[in-house]
Amino acid sequence: MHRLARSTRIPRPVDDVFAFFSDIVNLERITPPELRFRFVTPPPIEMQRGTLIEFRLALYGVPFGWRTEISHWEPPVRFVDRQLAGPYAQWIHLHEFSAERDGTRMVDRVDYALPLGRLGRIGLPLVRRQLDRIFDFREATIQRLLG
Repeated sequence: MHRLARSTRIPRPVDDVFAFFSDIVNLERITPPELRFRFVTPPPIEMQRGTLIEFRLALYGVPFGWRTEISHWEPPVRFVDRQLAGPYAQWIHLHEFSAERDGTRMVDRVDYALPLGRLGRIGLPLVRRQLDRIFDFREATIQRLLG
């Protein structure tokens, strides 16, 4: 297993920030355009424990599907989405929100495993760079939209 962890301060109340992430349409807004994100499950989608969401993306021009489940839902503190089908052997993404003076601290923690066992490890540096790019874009977009 590998971990990506990010912490972002957003100058908005925790309820506002959680509401932004509760609206699944915003996932498309904070995803880099070159990934060509699109929903298979049509919005609006009621976010709650057990919600299933399907979408399509493309990486380096190669399209793939992703199916995720909201496995933990605790407004306005945290939620977890877990990949059921997609490019990773495992993907568990914790979104955590805590009130701070004059804003919200948002923590993203992604625990992931690459497919193909030992062979998959060869691609780890490329995957880490790509995830860093995606989460850099995500953070910049969140700051632009909510900052």
